[in-house]
Amino acid sequence: MAKETIALLGTGTMGTGMAHNLLAAGFGLRVWNRTRDRAEPLAERGAAVASTPAEAAEGAGILLTMLADGEAVEAAVAGPSGGLSGLGDGALWVQSSTVGMDDTDRLGALAAERRVAFVDAPVLGTKQPAEQGQLVVLASGPEEARERCQPLFDAIGSRTIWVGEAGRGTRLKLVTNTWITGLLGALGSTIALARALDVDPEQFLGAIEGGPLGPAYARLKGDMMKAGDYPTSFSVTLAAKDVRLARQAAAKAGLDLPLLGVIAGQFAAAADLGLGDADMAAIYEATRRGA
Repeated sequence: MAKETIALLGTGTMGTGMAHNLLAAGFGLRVWNRTRDRAEPLAERGAAVASTPAEAAEGAGILLTMLADGEAVEAAVAGPSGGLSGLGDGALWVQSSTVGMDDTDRLGALAAERRVAFVDAPVLGTKQPAEQGQLVVLASGPEEARERCQPLFDAIGSRTIWVGEAGRGTRLKLVTNTWITGLLGALGSTIALARALDVDPEQFLGAIEGGPLGPAYARLKGDMMKAGDYPTSFSVTLAAKDVRLARQAAAKAGLDLPLLGVIAGQFAAAADLGLGDADMAAIYEATRRGA
């Protein structure tokens, strides 16, 4: 059975990795990116590069969005040149950007207006997992969309977790991001303290490695902090956005999370140091300066 055509809006770091895996899995792929030059290399792999989101969506069975934030997603799908206007009857929309609860509700309403099934499916993972097809998909949406979405999710990820109605995937993503950014902030403080006490950070990383206190993530990001070199898997700017979304969700639920406020300040300080585009491990550079 032939696989259906997918329209991918957004070919940044994550979207490009996803695109390569979709093409490798045999999907027809139409792509659009606001900066067309970032989409053009995919043409060499067999993707059709569109000039507008509507053009990308024309003839596609699934619209897949992977963009920076809710504003960017809405701009790409709404209006006469937006992706939703190009979809035909029976198409569905898989929204994989991390956009927060309010934006997810608003985007779902846009889909309903167009009578397009909406699947809220943010992903866990950064550049390398996206390139390797090892993302974890946190999927939520109509029961009848699951079977149709699964080949797509199998192409981009190693695991799919279905968590209920649309919006539940985003809620789980915000919870998971709180853990990730909290761990990153603690790691930066730990490396900073080690150096302040004349302890080799490698001794700390070696001490926790391989045991219950030493997740692989600590080694990955700790090595970046040790070296002071931050090749970008997921940027400071995007991590700061994710912290903001988690704080907004917490406030809406009547919950105060002081740790997230501290981490937000550290990411802001890292951005002020000119590290907004660096990997989020660069939070260490703000921490070691006493931010």
